[in-house]
Amino acid sequence: MKNLFLKFQQHIDNGLYPGVEWKINYKDNIYQGKVGYLDLSAKKPIQTNSIYRIWSMTKPIISIVILQLIDEKRIQLDDHLNLYLPIFDNLQVVSFNNQTNPLDKDFNIMPTIKDLLLHTAGFSYNFFDDEVAKEYSKKKLFFSSDTTLEEEINILASCPLLYQPNRKWHYSVSIDVLGRIIEIVTKDKLQNVLKNRIFEPLEMVDTSFCIKEDKHQRLMTSYEYISEEKKLIKPRNQNIALYGYPLNNPKYARGGHGLYSSINDYSKFAEMLLSGKTKDGKTILSDNMLRLASSNHLDDVFFPLEINIPGSQDEENDLEPYGWGLGFRVLVNTEKSNKIKSIGEFGWAGAAATFFLVDPKNNLSAVLMTQVLNADKVLRDDFIEEIYNNL
Repeated sequence: MKNLFLKFQQHIDNGLYPGVEWKINYKDNIYQGKVGYLDLSAKKPIQTNSIYRIWSMTKPIISIVILQLIDEKRIQLDDHLNLYLPIFDNLQVVSFNNQTNPLDKDFNIMPTIKDLLLHTAGFSYNFFDDEVAKEYSKKKLFFSSDTTLEEEINILASCPLLYQPNRKWHYSVSIDVLGRIIEIVTKDKLQNVLKNRIFEPLEMVDTSFCIKEDKHQRLMTSYEYISEEKKLIKPRNQNIALYGYPLNNPKYARGGHGLYSSINDYSKFAEMLLSGKTKDGKTILSDNMLRLASSNHLDDVFFPLEINIPGSQDEENDLEPYGWGLGFRVLVNTEKSNKIKSIGEFGWAGAAATFFLVDPKNNLSAVLMTQVLNADKVLRDDFIEEIYNNL
């Protein structure tokens, strides 16, 4: 893994990234490093165990708590959404065949917990170019840094679905809905549930929706990469940059984004996903549920999976080799994968180019941290290539 420092330094020199931190655990051997800056204008060097907005790498943590509740028989995969959230009783779906009446009167299938985990529930995201996404943006869904999760989900319940449930894979705000269901089932705030069930057992001391003032100096500045000008700027163009992401609001919580974390903290979470247990043997997730979580649950009709974000510079569909588990991408086709050839590798990424993978067959977990929206994917590609070239 020695080449990572040189490769990453080159990307920093080329203006693609401010700084990078990484940690790889291969058969209990740790390979860890950092290079670059926390803040480019101040030329503040990156610190060991800096703090990052992990964006959608929040989702797997929420998914694991949902799976814990299923393990405890407090919810079931086939439970309908409105069993826990009656505000969705009158949920409707957009009709693409009737321009005079844009809502489908034949909608009668309520999304399930499983649909929410699989992104087959029919919800969308603000940054897509569809009618439901436009409705989300019109209502400023998740733009606030001050609202509670309950308030945001109440807004979501007034919007239609983009698709009938279980008809299409479409990356969405469904994990935010699961976050609210966690609150209802546990009768507690999501912040507290994550702390009690995940962060404290795994000793994830820097992972939270809040960053206290004494840790602000460890937070990497967020940037956006402008490919036409080949430079980093403070975020301005990304629709997702409008999302609320406060530093220290105790009532703030989300299911699909919002957590801060560090390389050591998230590595503990990734390592746990190899066995379902903490370092001292405490069970976070049962063997059976871990197998379900890291197995593909989608039929061939849903493939290929793809996330098409307007304005994105990615031309290659990185999800083509993947299916979807209960909270993660899961590698199902090595012939379509240029870099990873291990069936069952799973993980996810964040909007600001954070990334993690878990490879049970190779007893491997790896986490990559930086902070660039609309980033050139060369960093992640080099990370994966270097890991698998050295196994």
